[in-house]
Amino acid sequence: MTSNRLADPAVLVATVGGIGLIPIAPGTWGSLAAVPVGWLIMDSLGVAGLLATIAVIFALGLWASGRHAAHAGEHDPSSCVIDEVAGQLIVIAALPPDPWFLAGGFVMFRLFDIIKPWPASLVDRRVPGGLGIMLDDVVAGLQAAAVMMVIVAILEHGGLP
Repeated sequence: MTSNRLADPAVLVATVGGIGLIPIAPGTWGSLAAVPVGWLIMDSLGVAGLLATIAVIFALGLWASGRHAAHAGEHDPSSCVIDEVAGQLIVIAALPPDPWFLAGGFVMFRLFDIIKPWPASLVDRRVPGGLGIMLDDVVAGLQAAAVMMVIVAILEHGGLP
């Protein structure tokens, strides 16, 4: 059954090659998959390359997550993890390439994605379709990135600039 579902390009993209079909904590697995990919992109293409990648993922995610949600008959199916990938990559783009900061950014993004503080919660409730699915995780990624930037400034520089 899974292989038939993955034959649909929208499901393949929305579930990030099937990662979202993992039955336990698919969002966490999607975010975790983004960490080494984001690190490699940052290392080889820099922040500009990672931001371009995020833009492409966001555009693909708009289409794929909207279609996948419509077929599943759900507002935001847990199997749709392309949004977690986009949000996690936003956090990575804001961090120095240090394993501890990347680990902290992963935890911070998962926390913000799960609790959805305002305005992510507002977006989640009010913006329909693929845009809503993608945008609440983008907002959570921006929130987590902001917190991590403060943490990095404190730890690396002894305070905020």
